[in-house]
Amino acid sequence: MKTEKQYFDEAISLTQHMDKMETHKENSFHIYEQFEVPQDDEFIELLKEKKPNILIITEDWCGDAMMNNPILRRIAEAADLDVRAVYRDADTELIDRHLTNGGRSIPVYLLLGEDGEVEAKWGPRAASIQEYVMEMRKDLPPADAPEYKEKQQEFIKRLTAEYTTKPELWLTVYDDIRKTFLPVLQKQS
Repeated sequence: MKTEKQYFDEAISLTQHMDKMETHKENSFHIYEQFEVPQDDEFIELLKEKKPNILIITEDWCGDAMMNNPILRRIAEAADLDVRAVYRDADTELIDRHLTNGGRSIPVYLLLGEDGEVEAKWGPRAASIQEYVMEMRKDLPPADAPEYKEKQQEFIKRLTAEYTTKPELWLTVYDDIRKTFLPVLQKQS
């Protein structure tokens, strides 16, 4: 069984992943080009100092990854971090160790310590965005209803539009990543 560090060593960079994207490439780069890391000396400085590796479990068809990965890429660039991506569906052994509520939800960000062990996990969504999405999902008909597929497509289209046009969502993602990783980085001091 491969370790997370072995997956990291074999992974491609987040930049390479985004360059190879097909499904959400334009939207993802739109967010990347628009998002600026907030002035946040403590978080970015600790990332620069500690230089943790971050392993992403992702796929380019994922709407959450479309929004979250460009934000993480900006964080990584600000702190000069090595962030690498593996594809969830290429090897499900890794994602099966990091399930979210029993599901293979992505993206998942694994903050690796100096020893290569997972010190923190983030994803697939910021907590408040998860609540918002679940509230929106309540309007969907049951999965076996004849109109489900059409309504689900409308839901995805609406969510994608919001993910790509609302900078406040991007800041929410940044803040949630910060809230998850910062305490771990502070303990390493």
